[in-house]
Amino acid sequence: MSQNYQPDAPDRARIDAMDGPVVLDFGTNWCGHCDRARPLVDALMAAHPGVRHLRIEDAAGRRLGRSFGVKHWPTLVFLCRGTEIARVVRPTTAEDLTAAMTALEAAG
Repeated sequence: MSQNYQPDAPDRARIDAMDGPVVLDFGTNWCGHCDRARPLVDALMAAHPGVRHLRIEDAAGRRLGRSFGVKHWPTLVFLCRGTEIARVVRPTTAEDLTAAMTALEAAG
């Protein structure tokens, strides 16, 4: 079963200090775009179990989302040791995500 977007986000310093590949998945549990993208994201993450995936609830005033300039949901930010490698906004196909994951793996 897929996890929900979590309201308690780590702070930016903790995210930047994470070692290895990380995918931040910003959205909300009630967002239609997020619901449609969820199966694509879940399949991607299942195929890459070594990549940490954080599904983070976002809204106006949420610091972590603002620090990454999130404006639309879902936004997936692919990070390697705190550096943004790729970003996908409102994915609609597996290919949208695969290219970003390929870039993340190449950076690792």
